[in-house]
Parts: sequence; structure tokens; C-alpha cells
Amino acid sequence: MCGIAGILALNATAEPPSREALLRMAGALAHRGPDERGLYRDRRAGLAHARLSVVDLQHGQQPLADSDGPAWIVFNGEIFNYLELRDRLFALGHRFRTRSDTEVVLHAYREWGQAAFERMNGQWALAIWDPAIGRLVLSRDRYGICPLHFCEHGGRLFFASEVKAIFAAEAAIPRAFDAAGIDQTFTLWTAVAPQNVFQGIRELPPGHVRLYEKGAAREYPFWQPRFPEIQNQDQGRFSGSLDEAVEEVRLMLEGATALRIVQADVPVGCYLSGGLDSSLVASLGRRFAGERFQTFSLRFADAEYDETEFQRLVADATGSEHHEIVVSRGDIAAAFPEVIRHTERPILRTAPAPLFLLSRLVRERGIKVVLTGEGADEMFAGYDLFREGKVRRFWGRQPASTKRARLLERLYPYLSRSPVHQQALARQFFGRNIEAHAAAGFAHDTRWRTTSAIKRLFCPDMRAASEGRDAVSELISTLPAEFRRWSPLAQDQYLEIRTLMSSYLLSSQGDRMLMAHSIEGRFPFLDDNVVTLANALPDSYKLRGLDEKHVLKRVAAPILPPQVVARKKQPYRAPNAMSFFADGAPAYIGDALSETAVRAAGIFDPQAVTRLVGKCQSRTGEGDMSNSDNMALVGVLSTQLLHQQFVATRPAGVTEPDLRIDVDYEHRERELA
Repeated sequence: MCGIAGILALNATAEPPSREALLRMAGALAHRGPDERGLYRDRRAGLAHARLSVVDLQHGQQPLADSDGPAWIVFNGEIFNYLELRDRLFALGHRFRTRSDTEVVLHAYREWGQAAFERMNGQWALAIWDPAIGRLVLSRDRYGICPLHFCEHGGRLFFASEVKAIFAAEAAIPRAFDAAGIDQTFTLWTAVAPQNVFQGIRELPPGHVRLYEKGAAREYPFWQPRFPEIQNQDQGRFSGSLDEAVEEVRLMLEGATALRIVQADVPVGCYLSGGLDSSLVASLGRRFAGERFQTFSLRFADAEYDETEFQRLVADATGSEHHEIVVSRGDIAAAFPEVIRHTERPILRTAPAPLFLLSRLVRERGIKVVLTGEGADEMFAGYDLFREGKVRRFWGRQPASTKRARLLERLYPYLSRSPVHQQALARQFFGRNIEAHAAAGFAHDTRWRTTSAIKRLFCPDMRAASEGRDAVSELISTLPAEFRRWSPLAQDQYLEIRTLMSSYLLSSQGDRMLMAHSIEGRFPFLDDNVVTLANALPDSYKLRGLDEKHVLKRVAAPILPPQVVARKKQPYRAPNAMSFFADGAPAYIGDALSETAVRAAGIFDPQAVTRLVGKCQSRTGEGDMSNSDNMALVGVLSTQLLHQQFVATRPAGVTEPDLRIDVDYEHRERELA
């Protein structure tokens, strides 16, 4: 993984890209690529690159030029089937100067155009500039593993892996919150691409291509999730037995894990949470990693969140070289400002903070690449949300049934303040809008409704800016035409992939926390072949009754310790609001939540925030805050920090010309030592 950035003059009167601006952009992305930097610039476009060298360490520096044409590329990510594509292109007459996947991408684009992206199995964000025809191509992988943002300002396009690089480019680029992005965040948990929380900044949606040519821009998807349609049982559906599905999933997952191990010229480690998904990846990864395989786990000082027992069980079973870090509430509070500098968006949970600390440990142990189990819950129906949706739909078809309502008691067993512990309250909470059980987004309704309650803290101006806006309706209006022809479970999976997975889990908890310490994450469960198979499986193979990830448990049974396979699902969580009110809490918390700072940011009502802070402080000793207050406090604090770091202050970029590749206006290339 790397950092990419660039500037394009959109018309003849716009200024050409400034060398200093490109250097600042590359400098702002130095954490994504600490190994090398490169620069290309002509009179229309400039490209900048910060490299984390993982494949072809001696060559493949970027920006990289097409050996048979004028095109240039900056690339962030990995193409795991690049050797297969390279062989195909070689047979078609292409010749290569490096062993890098970046060069393969450039040749594939020359051969197949935009259709090349459909052939790529991997994770990427890239820009290809062809000065001969004046065309810039931006592309992003299917699930949004690699970020890509852009902004059009003053007749020029600015694009980069991270927003801070865009703001570092030019002081004239406005920096302000976007009401729609904030409203989405406090409804859907995150702003969903192309929406961003900053005005004028857009995010290229996953699976999309954006073209700039002849002064015009057009954007289209080259891929989006597909599921079998209810009325057409044969088309696109896996027709084998459950036993056959278990074998097929095992083979696909083994292949995906092997690719992510062998397609690296550096050692690959693995995150190990102690849950089914990461344990399965760690066990499979151990087979292909050679003699030394390192695993990394988070432990928590708070026993409620700790999974040490299962982590060590798997580490012992795989024979890995295991590393642990213990995270306390104070550790979370201390790291939080830096976490927000990397998320570049408000968050409603502190969960990214321990992962930020874990990635630092990985870097200290000399590892650049880690495997993780992300994507398994979305692809194989592992979340309680999917079980909740199934129960509520079943209940909704007979809303007067008390027996059906009792199924709610099987949800959320790991929460100390689970809404199902009190039957009357549970029926009231989960029974709301039960008559709409066939509506799109029904399963997500309880989460979105709970999150939206935070908007009670908005100041009058923010409320006015949000008036008439309905983030849920806006999201539902963009669903694909075939959405309603999918099964209810498939609909729930699609929405989870589109919202929480792509824009939060793979971003705030994934790429941003990994790349903060120059670590590349690889995700076997998001391999294109694995996902295609998972989406084709019958619902009952994934969610069998209320048994989540049934087919994966069958895959894991002969591989993992039985205690891990049989344990109840416990999603990754961390201490939230209570982290910020312990004795010796950092001074920044009071400063960020002061009435003066809250008023300056212009999102929340200062007095409402003061009341929330007082309420949280009074409950800290009990260690028992409501879910709503936890989310509200973390959401407010992260927004306030975001304002301090990105709006009130302009992010800076380092401009020292430590370049390996430097191509100037006249295309005079200088290879620097």
C-alpha cells in the first residue's frame, strides 16, 4: 500500500500543477509510503507518490511510465492475480521492465481500457494520466479497501489517498464541514461515498472509475455486489449441497490466503482477535508463510472486552510467534487525537484506537503486511444485525405472537446493557415499525434510529442545515434496481457492505489505522473469488436458523480448536466514553469539549454538550453508560478534534525533495540515489 496524489488543470486557463504543491501532497502522505517518493509533472497534470515497498523492492518506483507509450501511473494497493494477467499480456505481445504489479496494471489498461479493472482481483486506488490524449483515469477497488478522494477547485482537480494531502496542496482550498456528510455520519455511522464530511471533497465510490477528458468528467461503476434473485433460483446460485459448499469455500479461502502470503517480497503477519474469522485466516496463513509466522493480538485491561484466552489458544495451535499489546482506557484517550487525524472523519466508537496501537506494535516487529479477517461477517452473515433482521421479520408477519418475540432473547448475549435483558423494553424497542418488515433497510432501522438520536445535540444552525434531509431515504433511493428482487438477507448484506464495511470498517478501523504506521492490510475474505462464491450461496448455508456463518464454522471445524469454533459471536469492541473521564485524563478533552470550542466548530449546541459531559462524568465510576450516551460522547469529541485538526488548522506537508523519481515539464527524468 502507498499514498497517491495529483493535480490536473481542467481547462486551458487554469494554472499548471505546482511542483511545491505536489511535494506538499506527497509529504502529507509520508506515513503511507515511508520508503520512497516520486514526482511527475507536465503542463497539464502532476502525479505524486509515497511508496511502501512490498513487491519488487528494487524496481517499480513510481510514478511509473508506460514503456511503449506516454502514459504514467500512480498506484496504491496490490493486484493478487497480476502474474496471471502478466502472462496473458505477454502472450499478447507486451514486454515488461519490472516485476511489479503496477506495470501490469498500466499494460492491462493499454490493452483492455477500462475493462482491465474488471479483470483485476485485488485492492487498489490509482490514477493513470495519458498526456497524448489528455485523459486522466481514477479507479478504486470493489470494496473501497484503498481510499481515494478528490476536489475540484479553481479550475483544477486535486486528488489523493487522504484528505489531508488535498488540504496541504493549496491554502485556497476551502476547509469546512459539510452538513450532508455530518448528517449521514450521525445516522448511518459514516458518510457514504461519494459523500464526505468536508465541503467540496468527494470520495470515489468503491468499484467505480472516474474519467477526465476534454474538460468533462464522467463516472461509472465497473462492479457492484450481485446476489441471486428470488424468482430465478438457478441463475447465479450455488447449486451444490452444504457439504460441497464447505469444500468449495475452503478451497477458495485457501487460495485467497496463499495469494496474499506469496505475493509479497517481505514477511507477512496476521492479526488474531480470537474470533472465528481471524483464527481461520491465521491457521491457513501459517501453511504458506514458511518457518516463521508472526501473529498480533489486542488485549484489554477491561475484562469485558478481553479475548486473550482464545487468542493464545489459536496461537499455540498454529505455532505462530505471537505478540500482544494490553490496552487500557488511558491508552485509548492518549491516542485518540492521532487516531482522528488519520480517520479524517468523526467516529462513534473508540474501536479504531486500539487498532492504531496494534499497528504500531506490528511495525516495531519489522512487519509491513498483515492478514486480517475483515469481510467474513459481511459475506457470510456473521453479525447479530442479520439475526436481528431475521427475527424481526419473522415476528413482523405475526406481530401479536409472544413466542416469536421471545426469539429476541437470543440476540446480543455479550452486551452488559443488552436491550433484550428486559423483555418489555425489548419488545418496545425492536417492535417499532415492525409492520414495515418488507421495507428496504428494515434490519438496519434500529441502528440508524439509535444513531440519529445523537442529532438532538446539534446546534440550531446545524439543525437548519439538516432540515428536510433524510440520510436513510437518500441511501435507499440509490439502491440498484435488482435490490428488491434479492432475498431479505442479501438485501441486509448489501447495505452492510455499502455503508458500515466500506466506509467505516475498511476505512476508519482498517486502512487508516494500518497505514498510520505504514502497515498494509490484506483481506482474504474480500478476495473476488471468495466473495462471488459467498454471494451465490443459499441463505441457509450462511445463516442456518439463527446460527451465523454456518458454512464457515463447518470449514473451521477440522482446522481450529473446538472452543473457538463453538464460542458465541463476540464482535470486536473497546471501552468508549468511559476512556475519557478517568483520573489523569489528557487536557485536550476538556479543551475540545469546552463551550468555546464547541461553538467555534458550529455542529453541536454547547450547553447540550456540557450536559452530556456532566452525565458521562457522573456515570464513569459505575462504568455503565447507555449505548446512546457512549456514541454521542465519542461522536462529539471526534468531531471537535476533526475541526481543530482540519478546519481551524491547515494540514501541512513536508516539501523536502527526497525524490527517487523526478520528471519535469520537459520529461527530463532524473533517477536519484
